[in-house]
Amino acid sequence: MDISEIEHLFKHNNWLDQLPLHVIQGLIAVSKLKVLNKGQILYAKGDSADGMYCISKGKIRVSNVNSQGKEMVLTWLENGIWFGEISMFDNLPRTHDAHADEKSHLLIVPKLAFQKLLQDNPHFYPYFMRMLCQRIRVTFNLIDETGGLSLLGQLARRLILLVNGLHNAGQHQKTKQIGISQESLAHMINSSRQTVNKLLNQLGQKNIIKVDYGMIEIINMQELEALCEI
Repeated sequence: MDISEIEHLFKHNNWLDQLPLHVIQGLIAVSKLKVLNKGQILYAKGDSADGMYCISKGKIRVSNVNSQGKEMVLTWLENGIWFGEISMFDNLPRTHDAHADEKSHLLIVPKLAFQKLLQDNPHFYPYFMRMLCQRIRVTFNLIDETGGLSLLGQLARRLILLVNGLHNAGQHQKTKQIGISQESLAHMINSSRQTVNKLLNQLGQKNIIKVDYGMIEIINMQELEALCEI
């Protein structure tokens, strides 16, 4: 990854691009690159934070394991997405596991370098507080929007979040595929694989999605969003 690619990751972020150029250059100077092979863990729930990350290439799966030992996927993060910033501020352990779903290239801003930046420039805190507040808003919206939905509505909402990523909620994409098992989707909405299979077939018959082995393609995002109002 050359310097122009690294600059792009900073300058095309809704929060970081508001930082002065010399601050961005300072963060770039202390950033490191990390490559993960498919299936390799980036960090586990309970780990101490070593920095925040941006994906330059690849896909990261964020998940937890329930009491029955089943993995529950929260979301997938893809190119250009920054994550892992919460533990940079509260100094508490990681809240989820993060694995590479495919070979992934990451940019890391080390925690100590980041904290020094804020110690030297406390007036930069508001920029990063906006980032944290956006995360909280997305979480609250997810709770509010799924609480009163039918099971079909909950599934539709989860598919939309998986397409856009929790960090890009609200952005609209025309057509995209999601690599996820029906069992994983069932865990997300606290249902059974058989029920999810039935619901996916309903969506497929309406040409809202197309289901293939281990893959779901969103064909009609507008119709899928309408189901979230049911």
